[in-house]
Amino acid sequence: MNVLLIYPKFPDTYWSFRYALSFQGKRAAQPPLGLMTVAALLPASWHKRLVDTNVERLKDSDLRWADVALLSGMHIQQPDLLALVRRCRAHGVRTVVGGPITSSIPPQNLEADHIVIGEAEELIAELARDLEAGSALPLYQAAERPAMDRSPLPDLSLIRMKRYSTMTVQYSRGCPFHCEFCDIIEIYGRRPRTKAVAQVLAELDQLYAAGWRGPVFIVDDNFIGNKIRVRDLLKALVEWQQSKRLPFRFITEASLNLSDDEDLLQAMKDAGFTSVFLGIETPDESSLAATQKHQNTRRDLLDSIAAIQQYGIEVMGGFILGFDTDREDVFDRLVEFIQKSAIPIAMVGLLQAMPGTQLFRRLAREGRILHTGDGNNTGCELNFLPRMNATRLVEGYRSVLRQIYGREAYYARVREYLSRCRPRYRTHLSLANFRAALLSIWRLGILDRARLSYWKFVLVAATRYRRYFGAAMTMAVMGYHFQMITEQISESES
Repeated sequence: MNVLLIYPKFPDTYWSFRYALSFQGKRAAQPPLGLMTVAALLPASWHKRLVDTNVERLKDSDLRWADVALLSGMHIQQPDLLALVRRCRAHGVRTVVGGPITSSIPPQNLEADHIVIGEAEELIAELARDLEAGSALPLYQAAERPAMDRSPLPDLSLIRMKRYSTMTVQYSRGCPFHCEFCDIIEIYGRRPRTKAVAQVLAELDQLYAAGWRGPVFIVDDNFIGNKIRVRDLLKALVEWQQSKRLPFRFITEASLNLSDDEDLLQAMKDAGFTSVFLGIETPDESSLAATQKHQNTRRDLLDSIAAIQQYGIEVMGGFILGFDTDREDVFDRLVEFIQKSAIPIAMVGLLQAMPGTQLFRRLAREGRILHTGDGNNTGCELNFLPRMNATRLVEGYRSVLRQIYGREAYYARVREYLSRCRPRYRTHLSLANFRAALLSIWRLGILDRARLSYWKFVLVAATRYRRYFGAAMTMAVMGYHFQMITEQISESES
């Protein structure tokens, strides 16, 4: 059987990193790890192709070749996923849709022949048998969440690694916390499930043997969800990295209580972790308590962030505007907090009530849901009725973005980040990095209307932060992406 695995496009948002990737000649940040894992679970006798539409076109010849198309995506990918499903069906190709999107969108709205709800390890064998026999059901739903030891090595042969800036590994699923707005705990549960250390090392061995060197994103929604097991993994990662002369630098997501554990931070530093994304959400403790983000309460948030940065680990931050408890001063407070935090990459979004979450259910009971939303929290369309005047909320959101991604404000945060973190990773000499440096000078130092700010930053980086100059230039390029997206958001204002 010929199976075509298709990954839909992501819209152009802060999370796409499109403008930054263009400097490197890369087409997307990460490959579709979920589909690569699904491919490894399919019968070995099947012929497989993977088309990631973020990096290549889906051709009619692919559809003529395919007996069945397997598509996966997230809520935010719904528009392109639907277009792909319709195109497949127009060519007479059976369609199967799975992934996180099926947990938030009613099956009939996805228009596929077959819908899979739940994790692939639990369902794929039955689905494959039925597809081969021509007796596949309209709906498959996992009865339970599988143990992670059932997850195979992802099929790297299906992608061209050079198209991506970062490779991906998954260690765990689930998060122990109870945030009202989060759909992760609804889909993957509150009891973190982890792979064995040997499984993770096998995935790293596979990447290493394939020639990858550079950033590896451990895609867990909370890497430290099970602190006991993660310590064993980190010990093994330190040994593995040292035996291979530190070929990878790791990026991951975690909860803010990481800052409370110095031994864990030291282990992450020793293992080569250089960046961690934290859901900080808001500096307003009443909002944190109201949304059940209790792990961020009863602490000085700025001190917690600084504690992580002191280990040379860059903090990327997620922030949300639109909580019921937000007051008129929330916009100014958030800008001040972000500037003081030395978080260059601050992902600020408007609250989205995601289907299936506690928040969605509460707002539905209160009659405040407008529609299921598109999953894009960096857009300006609300899918619920906020307590604050909606127009004021969107205006305040745009104002925050313009302030934090103004050139001077952004470069000031980067300088403070360099001072605190003293980033340890080096930028290797390569054709891609040489190209990125030239494009940086051309786009930011010559074409950009704020080029004076750029050259002032370069001068400071070259004199005061010489050892971290490569990291400084990387941050300048990242800032360009955020500035371009911010301008698009501002221009959409009517």
